[in-house]
Amino acid sequence: MNDMTHDSDILDAAQPANMGEVAAQDHYRFLSDIKVRLSVEVGNVSMTISEIMDLREGSVVELDRQVDQLIDINVNGTLVARGEVVPVKNKFGVRIAEIVSNGMTRARVERRS
Repeated sequence: MNDMTHDSDILDAAQPANMGEVAAQDHYRFLSDIKVRLSVEVGNVSMTISEIMDLREGSVVELDRQVDQLIDINVNGTLVARGEVVPVKNKFGVRIAEIVSNGMTRARVERRS
């Protein structure tokens, strides 16, 4: 074993197990100031134009979601989580119940020089 191999083994052993994760977080830090649109979808329904034109104050539109189902949380139109509506002072909030895994938990960003 030469000295260089030995030195790299020591460096590898000295690095924390999650060093790659920490490096990835630092690598994506430049994205932290980019604004995205977070939206919450309670449910939806398809209606004809005539049904929509018949809507009046007090009309009720039945959505496709059950009362006990979690609501969808989207970022720029992409489903990222599900949650439940909670009151926050005089406003609505959403408590995250589950993160949706779409196989892209760590998207790769290509650096171009």
